Amino acid sequence: MLKISPNDICPCGSLKKYKKCCKSFHDKITFPKTALELMKSRFCAFAVCNSEYIIFTTHQNNPDFTEDLKSWNNDIMNFSRNTKFEKLEILDFIDDEIESFVTFKATLFQDKNDISFIEKSRFLKIEGIWKYVDGQFIDEGQK
Repeated sequence: MLKISPNDICPCGSLKKYKKCCKSFHDKITFPKTALELMKSRFCAFAVCNSEYIIFTTHQNNPDFTEDLKSWNNDIMNFSRNTKFEKLEILDFIDDEIESFVTFKATLFQDKNDISFIEKSRFLKIEGIWKYVDGQFIDEGQK
């Protein structure tokens, strides 16, 4: 789990201060303009244990989506607290007005075990707000 202050560098990899980057999304002051911004803000939300933002930005067709918010929140918090979010690398971004795709590598560790992965995520814009729908894991060699 990462303790972060507004003046710390944002975990999303932007090299900006958290308060000038993902914090305004997490506080729902503004919303990501692109799926890429949403992807980065979700990685950051996991890193700072902001389960409310993860739930808010998950599309209802996502396999993890559930009406049992207490259980879902607990699952997210357990994952976030027990994971070190080392690095986010954007490998590809296909931008469109309604549906977009972001391929990324998340470098993560749990108990010194490398649980990093590459995923091609799909996002849909619903009533002007980007939501994470689902993702496909990609083998390292298939990038």
